[in-house]
Amino acid sequence: MNISLKKKGFTLVEIVVGTAVFLVVAISAYNAYVALIRLANASQARILGVELADEQFEIIRNMPYVNVGLTDGIPLGVLPRNQTVTRGGFTFNIGLVVRSLDLSTSTVQASTKQVEVDIDCTSCTNFTTIALTGQVSPANLASAASGGALVVQVFDSSGVPIQGATVVVQSTATSSVTDTDTTNKEGLLDIVGVPPGANVYRVTVTKAGYSTARTYPLGGAGNPNPTLPDVTVASGTVTQVSLSIDKLSTLNFSSVNLLCAVVPNLHFHMTGAKQIGASVPKYSQDLVTGASGALSLPSMEWDTYTITPTDSAYDVSGITPFNPFALNAGNTQRLQFIATPNNPRTLQIAVADSVTKLPLSGAIVQLSNGAGYDETNITGQGYVSQTDWSGGSGQTDYSVANRYYFGDGNVDTSTSSGSIVMSQAFGLYNTSATATLESSTFDTGTTSNFYALNWKPLSQPALAGPAPLKFQFATNPTSTSTVWTYLGPDGTPNTYFTVPGTQVSATHNGNEFARYAAYLTTDTATITPSVNDVSFTYTSGCTPPGQVIFQGLSSGAYTLTVSKAGYTTSVTPVTISGNWQNQTVLLGL
Repeated sequence: MNISLKKKGFTLVEIVVGTAVFLVVAISAYNAYVALIRLANASQARILGVELADEQFEIIRNMPYVNVGLTDGIPLGVLPRNQTVTRGGFTFNIGLVVRSLDLSTSTVQASTKQVEVDIDCTSCTNFTTIALTGQVSPANLASAASGGALVVQVFDSSGVPIQGATVVVQSTATSSVTDTDTTNKEGLLDIVGVPPGANVYRVTVTKAGYSTARTYPLGGAGNPNPTLPDVTVASGTVTQVSLSIDKLSTLNFSSVNLLCAVVPNLHFHMTGAKQIGASVPKYSQDLVTGASGALSLPSMEWDTYTITPTDSAYDVSGITPFNPFALNAGNTQRLQFIATPNNPRTLQIAVADSVTKLPLSGAIVQLSNGAGYDETNITGQGYVSQTDWSGGSGQTDYSVANRYYFGDGNVDTSTSSGSIVMSQAFGLYNTSATATLESSTFDTGTTSNFYALNWKPLSQPALAGPAPLKFQFATNPTSTSTVWTYLGPDGTPNTYFTVPGTQVSATHNGNEFARYAAYLTTDTATITPSVNDVSFTYTSGCTPPGQVIFQGLSSGAYTLTVSKAGYTTSVTPVTISGNWQNQTVLLGL
């Protein structure tokens, strides 16, 4: 009998697969090991960080109360603001903040000091900053703190306190003495134990996304007599300083000609009305639109700004909105320059209603000098305004001044003369309903650029809720369209106009016909929001609203006569002395 014996080994494929399986298992085991080591290190670093924080508090508890303070801060003491310590192979950064609490404005006492210890390890993996806070009190709570007290109050443009504003107090006499802290919910920061000094404390207030406010030195270069001089602190007294900041705004400029073609690189100067000293504006800059005729300023403070054209090639025949213009906090505003070729000694006239301050179209503007010069221009279209809705609904095109297109059962336009309010049932307003009114269709005469939506009154009852009155805006190229899409300020149907004067989205530009929709709600059954005036501004065919221009004038005295049907004629003297100047004429009824 023959027996055949064959030796059987592993094929190359089996070897490759086996190796791959082994590597997967090995790598997984290695990663698990590394993760375990990292977790252990992170846990050890955090334990050491907590021990360091406890150690700092133990040191502070055992030192004299008068020494509890920073070597370069307020209150002054012996503690360093920042330290670097190595423990267990880890490097930790220790930060200290010391505040005097319980200010008594009558005796300038502080019965408690608050100590905050922050421990950080930038080289540690997944290390979260450790922050511990405690309080230290003296043996005799009635003992007075040395020096004086400084109370910093921070509020916005409406006078509302700002919480969380960063306040930096820097001694200009001793550069090593500084204090950085934040305001409380009342917009206040109390700093006790401030060494006395006359006009030596520079106070600067900041907050992310907000403007900056500060004090200035007496006799400083370019501003020797500041409106808010550096602060004086006297022993045993309380000094209070108030500063105002608010959300930053964006200004978008564009420069075009009367045919709406881009005018590149238009030069102008812009000055704010706020002053940091005698005849020293807080903002004053030379500016220029770019090659595309556009300029964006994204970090502007709320203010009233005046524009002066400085371009050698172009005059400005119109500015929309009117010059000077108000920029509100937290807003995005567009400004359009209508440029025309330069002709020295130019007078630009803006005509507005004396009550509403809105531009007036169809005003006759005559300029003469009694020496052969006599020219008359008519202002372009300016704005549409509605002040009465008592005629009721059902009007598609705006022809009768006191009618509108649609109102639901929750809106009332007849009870309060000349106003839109919510309707009542059994003497109460429905707190769960939204009263809606849609206007008739307004014809601007030609394709237009739309700018701002306004209404009055400017504010609503607080008990009605946070936003009891809202608007949306709709435009169309034709008046016969059956679909009107109402949009908010960002050009979407999901947002609403809640602040009068808010800019209309550029989405609407290029249309001729417009409507608005008003939405009224209330949180209180006995209170209703109300509307007594709605208007929107626009330019038609790049003709600025309510403005005209006279060019190539001779220097000297002129008579300016402005008239419009239904208004009192204005006659004023004008002296031409510069290359470009403007004047606003307000017409009353």
